[in-house]
Amino acid sequence: MKAIVTERAGGPEVLRAAAVERPAIERGDQVLVHLKAVGVNPIDYKMRNDLDRFPVTKPAILGCDGAGVVMAVGSEVERFKPGDEVYFCQPGFNGRQGTYAEYAVVDEALVAFKPKTLDFVQAAAAPLVLLTAWEALYDRARLQGGQRVFVPGGAGGVGHVAVQLAKLAGAEVVSSVSTEEKARFVQALGADRVIRYRDEDVVESVRAWAGGEGVDVAFDTVGDEVFVQCCAAARVYGDLVTILLPPPNVDWTDARIRNLRVSLEMMLTPVLLELPRWKKHQGHILASAAKLFDEGKLKVQVAKTFPLAEAAAAQRYLQDEHPIGKVVLVID
Repeated sequence: MKAIVTERAGGPEVLRAAAVERPAIERGDQVLVHLKAVGVNPIDYKMRNDLDRFPVTKPAILGCDGAGVVMAVGSEVERFKPGDEVYFCQPGFNGRQGTYAEYAVVDEALVAFKPKTLDFVQAAAAPLVLLTAWEALYDRARLQGGQRVFVPGGAGGVGHVAVQLAKLAGAEVVSSVSTEEKARFVQALGADRVIRYRDEDVVESVRAWAGGEGVDVAFDTVGDEVFVQCCAAARVYGDLVTILLPPPNVDWTDARIRNLRVSLEMMLTPVLLELPRWKKHQGHILASAAKLFDEGKLKVQVAKTFPLAEAAAAQRYLQDEHPIGKVVLVID
């Protein structure tokens, strides 16, 4: 089969097209998927840059998101059969392969039926960012209706889904973006207030919008300086959830005095640590989200598509351009 592989860490140039053996089902709880499209995420180029830090088998096939058609199922699989259209998120950890390929073998627990109203490209764009935002807001922060949420980078992959999920929960949302185009996009998603961070003081603007007290939940999707902003923008006894490691030089004094509850979110954990219960939880999230997509309550934005062979260009585009929504590889 065709795949994009890398044997060493480095820039986009280390990615190369190769013909590799098609993966085979080895356990009864696995599904073989013929991939039609693959999402591209920041974790992909972070893995590429520091390959030895991750539990991958070289030559490594990167990629986590996938959407396609079931080709075969293991003896213990109950929910799927050949011909089913599915979507999933599974990193290439612990003997698995990633999704930059024509086929992937996936744990059944991580798979859900593709939303009927999404094509394969849209479906492939959704899983990783959807799971990240869902777990961060609903599981870590325990978001409730009537609360106020700060989502920096609301036009990005995780951010644009987070804005929608927060609104679906009945929360009010403030977001920060860089351009007027992104501001219009986030407003169209339902954000109640959008801050142009190059023109306004983000913390002052968030606090003013939240009545001077700060928000109930601050969701850091960017890291570094934005993490510090989230600390300052959250109210006393508020929640801060981050998908990145807090900066090493953070002064935690103010967060401690104000009793912030700080949570970390990494949706790769169930596969990284081989946690069956949490794999099933992620499969249930994707199934629940499929209903929301099909009911018109949730959408995923695709910024640009590339052929599988141009995976290096796709990663470079995502890293350099910070587009609105997601980048997707299309497989012929």
